[in-house]
Amino acid sequence: MMEYKLSSEYKPAGSQPKAIDKLVRGLKDNLRYQTLLGVTGSGKTYTMANVIAKVGKPTLVMAPNKTLAAQLYSEFRQLFPHNAVEYFVSYYDYYQPEAYLPATDTYIEKDADINLEIEKLRHRTTSSLLARDDVITVATVSAIYGLGSPQEYMKASLQIKLGGVNTRDNLIKSLIDMHYERTNIQPTEGQIRVRGAQIDIHPYYSRHIIRVKADEIVEEIKSIDKLTGETHEKLDSIRVFPAVHYIISEERKNKALDLIREELRERVVELENEDKLLEANRIKQKTGYDMELISELGYCKGIENYSRHLEGRKAGMPPYTLLDFYPDNWLCFIDESHISIPQIRGMYAGDRSRKETLVDYGFRLPSAMDNRPLNFDEFTQKLNQVIYVSATPGGYERGRSSQIVEQLIRPTGLIDPVVEVKPASGQVNDFMGELKRVTEKKERVLVTTLTKRMSEDLADYLQKKGFRVKYLHSEIDTLERIDILAELREGVIEVIVGVNLLREGLDLPEVSLVAIMDADQLGFLRSETSLIQIIGRCSRNVNGKVILYADRMTDAMQAALNETSRRRRIQFEYNRKHDIKPRTIEKRIHERIIEQEKTRGVREEVELDMPADEIKRLMEDAALRMDFEQAIYFRDLLKAKKDGS
Repeated sequence: MMEYKLSSEYKPAGSQPKAIDKLVRGLKDNLRYQTLLGVTGSGKTYTMANVIAKVGKPTLVMAPNKTLAAQLYSEFRQLFPHNAVEYFVSYYDYYQPEAYLPATDTYIEKDADINLEIEKLRHRTTSSLLARDDVITVATVSAIYGLGSPQEYMKASLQIKLGGVNTRDNLIKSLIDMHYERTNIQPTEGQIRVRGAQIDIHPYYSRHIIRVKADEIVEEIKSIDKLTGETHEKLDSIRVFPAVHYIISEERKNKALDLIREELRERVVELENEDKLLEANRIKQKTGYDMELISELGYCKGIENYSRHLEGRKAGMPPYTLLDFYPDNWLCFIDESHISIPQIRGMYAGDRSRKETLVDYGFRLPSAMDNRPLNFDEFTQKLNQVIYVSATPGGYERGRSSQIVEQLIRPTGLIDPVVEVKPASGQVNDFMGELKRVTEKKERVLVTTLTKRMSEDLADYLQKKGFRVKYLHSEIDTLERIDILAELREGVIEVIVGVNLLREGLDLPEVSLVAIMDADQLGFLRSETSLIQIIGRCSRNVNGKVILYADRMTDAMQAALNETSRRRRIQFEYNRKHDIKPRTIEKRIHERIIEQEKTRGVREEVELDMPADEIKRLMEDAALRMDFEQAIYFRDLLKAKKDGS
């Protein structure tokens, strides 16, 4: 059992002590499936943290979207400052998958915009899982997509020991084989710099640069601060992991090329026998070009479509995913399970439908079908022990769980918010009056619409009326969403207009008013479950109030109102019995996931001791790369040296 050090000034309260005790007992009794049914604001995250601390297992917390994942990540980092808390989500800010539309004979090439900051966090996750036992990872559905073999990733890593026999040249060659790039200036993530016997390594997953001095043996290992260049820690040994997740040996690559060549031959014969000559020629040209690139460069665009051969998997075998980086005895929380479970279940079918078309028309080999997310059965088979977490668990979780643990009483004594129903006609003007009343008290507001266009139009209208407002929907990139929510808490903005992003899990105690536009419209966004979740967004504030704008009472609205009234009665009675006065949750605003650095980088230990011609060469190299900021830096350094400064 690994020690997880929970750091908090609070103690479990309300329903939390009983819930923690029951869940821990269930895990120790080897119950595979449990459910934590906790109302919004009852401290489900704190309950999860206490369970993790008591059972001491590597843990994966799955969230239904990047915004909620980011919030959970920040909270767990605060609760476990001495353990490895990691963040694993899709690194795409924009993603257009490869596709073919037979009806119009249109081929769409894969296009993507990768967020390098998130890529660093993904590398940090995998390296932590292989190097430590005290890891908590917060992830989205990205955890069930192909990632590369953890065995190959570990096998390709480099262990450097103080006093070990390892020449400078061997270290450099090993790092290059691990896909680190060599540079002559300050190394960024995934780069190394060599100065005499000194090698500076900047792994993707590290906040520090690793400095190794070696000639025939390793003389010194230390981590240095990439901001100041000062020594952070002297080390006896360090394991350096590859700069990419898909890492294959030369032997494995050659075997894969033979397998791809054989599959291509069989596929061409098959297509020609079906008189599909165009498709046969297309797959021959496309795959031949990819094979040439893999052979020469070890990489091609869309290399993941050959992952089955590159990883040595048999047809139909599931891909390696983040789940394979966990040891046998681990714990999984599926947060907001009523959303997460259907989401996980749907990933496989959508991906397969698109791939089948590409294979049928000669754009991909059949083995590309094995570059896929896990199907739901494969996902459940990889799980060890699971706790589903939701205020509104679905039928699947209820039917699967050996026990359902309820957490209805909030530690703060807060009662579910008052809910009012107002006419939808004239809803914008009425909402503006409510908005003015709330913002005058320095409290915050959320308003949810049915479409992205409506959220943008309403945000523009409110802005013209003098309110500090922003909209929030799925087209806003991951890190900007997090900043918008932080700005709301800080008071930079007063109101956020959104669609379904204003539902599960958002923890905003400053919000005292939630307005639901067109609450009587039928559909997923106005179902009973959705309405209960939206109502919960202001249950962390003692002045919480929800307005449903509707011209008729739907079954979903009535069910949500009834459930809210039932919970209010139970909570009110508990407070009366224990003489509890409700109070608004006090929660500090977490730091951003990505720390913005406003410095040029590492201060060179040798700065002004460098020869003038070396500084001049670095300046010219930077200018040739059109990195003018770096060129100016070396120019000023050269001038300072000449002036004797």
